[in-house]
Amino acid sequence: MQNDSIAVVLPLLAVMLAGYFAGRLRLLPENGSKVLSRFVFLVSMPAFIFISLARIAVEDFFNWPYLAVLGGGMLAIYGLAIIVARFAFPGNLTAHGLHALCAMFSSTAYIGLPLILIVFGEAGLVAGIIGAVITGAVFMPMTIVLAEIDRRRAGRKIARDSLLAVMRNPLLSATAAGLLVSASGLEVAVPLASFCELLGRAFIPCALFAAGLFISGCSVRGETREISWLVFVKLLLHPLVTWWLAYHVFALDGILPAVAVLQAALPAGVPVFVLAQHYGIFVSRSSAVIVVSTVISLLTLPVLLMLLVL
Repeated sequence: MQNDSIAVVLPLLAVMLAGYFAGRLRLLPENGSKVLSRFVFLVSMPAFIFISLARIAVEDFFNWPYLAVLGGGMLAIYGLAIIVARFAFPGNLTAHGLHALCAMFSSTAYIGLPLILIVFGEAGLVAGIIGAVITGAVFMPMTIVLAEIDRRRAGRKIARDSLLAVMRNPLLSATAAGLLVSASGLEVAVPLASFCELLGRAFIPCALFAAGLFISGCSVRGETREISWLVFVKLLLHPLVTWWLAYHVFALDGILPAVAVLQAALPAGVPVFVLAQHYGIFVSRSSAVIVVSTVISLLTLPVLLMLLVL
């Protein structure tokens, strides 16, 4: 079983490494990572999510114990990180919000979903999508609210910016559209289904390759103490809290607890860096956390998988 877990993970890591070396060797243009990431985020993954959710029962998505485990773990880490940032690391409210987001925002879209699909198959699909939806629908807007409060914007402006951030997220739009089709009982037309399936097949290799490309262009700079703390929280504390909730508080059945813990143990996600760039703060630190946590996760994820599938 251990060898099987390693055999599953190694091809995924190899695709990421191929993207990394393609970037380091300048085999692609400098904006290659950005273009490929936008294709994954705006086209391939939304098509994959839409057609997948359109074919499941809506009640399978709204699994409240699983939502409580995944969301509860994220919320606990977000709150803890805000408190620690406030007293241990100097900065304004925007920096503290991004610090907290970095601590709990898993790279579900680029690494998590491909890994879940390979390890657990279609049975883990919905649980994996839920992780991407929660971070985009709840914690990204929450961090935007803190940043806008820090800028002392009007309350109506904060609400509008947060709502727009949610509405512009293609993953959330694809999720809503897929669930609406499922709830309506309508069948997706064959040409549209084939179109989405064709685009969706590109999601896994392109997402992993894009993650490797992104890492190749980043440098590890910033506050060493804060970066070390965030990597520790993301790769150890977050999965431990989620493990406790999944196995001892809510006692999830089947593969759900393993999927929840695996999502929590993923490295920090690229959207944190994008949001940091937008506000012009926490840029080097978020980049460093993403790179370091991703590199370390190449070792920790195979070990975790061996423990979860025993």
